[in-house]
Amino acid sequence: MEHFDPEDAIARVRREFGEHGGVCPSISRSSTFTVMAPETMPAIFKGIRGPDRGGCYLYSRHFNPTVDVLARYLAAMEGTEYAICTASGMAAIACSLLQLCSQGDHIVASRTIYGGSHALISELLPQWGIAVTLVDPTRPDDFDRAVRPETKVWYTEALGNPTLALADIPVLSRKAHDKGIQLVVDNTFTPMLISPAVLGADIVVHSMTKFINGASDMLAGAICARRDFIRQLMDLHTGRAMLLGPTMDPRGAFDIIQRIPHLAVRLREHGRRAMIMAEHLKSWGLEVTYPGLSSFPQHALMNTLLNPGYGFGGMLTIDCGTQKKAEALMDRLQNAERFGFMAVSLGYFDTLMSCSGSSTASEIDDQEQRAMGLSPGLLRMSVGITGNLTTRLEQLRQALQDTGMVAPSAQIAG
Repeated sequence: MEHFDPEDAIARVRREFGEHGGVCPSISRSSTFTVMAPETMPAIFKGIRGPDRGGCYLYSRHFNPTVDVLARYLAAMEGTEYAICTASGMAAIACSLLQLCSQGDHIVASRTIYGGSHALISELLPQWGIAVTLVDPTRPDDFDRAVRPETKVWYTEALGNPTLALADIPVLSRKAHDKGIQLVVDNTFTPMLISPAVLGADIVVHSMTKFINGASDMLAGAICARRDFIRQLMDLHTGRAMLLGPTMDPRGAFDIIQRIPHLAVRLREHGRRAMIMAEHLKSWGLEVTYPGLSSFPQHALMNTLLNPGYGFGGMLTIDCGTQKKAEALMDRLQNAERFGFMAVSLGYFDTLMSCSGSSTASEIDDQEQRAMGLSPGLLRMSVGITGNLTTRLEQLRQALQDTGMVAPSAQIAG
């Protein structure tokens, strides 16, 4: 496979100037747009004209010039023909699946996914007549075995939330396409690190709220895919993203546009720090999961999927055994050591921590949590990029010592 560099791909398309020649694109806040000839408007409604067909805009729930700039950057980053932006990651997932599936259809989905996605797929979609089977994403043959004649979609996260189970995207894509099935991959944990579309996925979705935005100050999502699928989503009469209306505000789009150029720099530092912390945690005898560790069960596979130069990501987990122990550790880390914050979400410049089973995965019942390998004491950590790293390691070591999880003899290397 030809080498793909997301950072370089974005740089090649990032030539958007402001209305008066500014080095930043302008913010177009109009809700509606004029046409210069009466025959243009019917052509837009028929799908003959549009932003990529003559530069014609109609209404900002359809397309908006500022939001479209961000969409082009995301399409370049993911190696897809086109993209659209949505008001949240959940909107991106829901619109994609509802565009692909109708009543009577079937989805095979990874069971190791974000709690909100799990609730959408396993609880809400079946109420609308779309059946779902949950499988282990690390076992591609399980997807095969779950296929029915009415199966339309395989859905997985590239790196599972929160267990970090890794999907073998090239194998899944080959198996899906052999059966005429679409592969949808959520790449929220690994933007730039992994390029699912380059590896064979049909549709890539993101919660841009997380690493892509990086400041935890807005909600946003994205769908990256073939041009024809994006046009289906935005069809004025049948498009799910058009009719359900998960519209991104152009001011929010502008803010994310300004953060895209340093996304690669941020990701490298998240990954560098996470790797060092994971190595220390392992050396201290903790049950730590991180894709960069040789002890990670799918470490070899991870190396084959990664775009070189971006690291292994900013997410790691510590299995504290019980919810009580995980909460005690988080309490010390936040309130005594000032190491990070107890908060959901991820990709922030400060470290965020949560006990997944009782927070972001709380929609999933205990039996299913056990099936997906989610311990009640699993602490999910999104490693930040602020503060002196040696100081952060000492804060981590001290909190672990205070909660009895490591011995006083634990050392900080280097």
